[in-house]
Amino acid sequence: MLYTRQGCHLCDDARQLVLEVCAESGVTWREVDIESDPVVSARLSDLIPVVEVDGVQVGYWRIRPELVRLALDTGSGAVGGQ
Repeated sequence: MLYTRQGCHLCDDARQLVLEVCAESGVTWREVDIESDPVVSARLSDLIPVVEVDGVQVGYWRIRPELVRLALDTGSGAVGGQ
């Protein structure tokens, strides 16, 4: 899951990274604009973009591809964060 907001250049970078890493791993992903949900917006507003794998936060701001790959490879987001 990739949480973003419009007009965010870091979100654009994260989108490309997630697209590439997920394509390599053969997994699907979903993007959510946090502005569409006030609860999510309140929770993640200062961290955008945020990547979660299996409901566990894997990274935020500048996403590290190695952490996303590790989370996908282990089948769990439990690899740490920033």
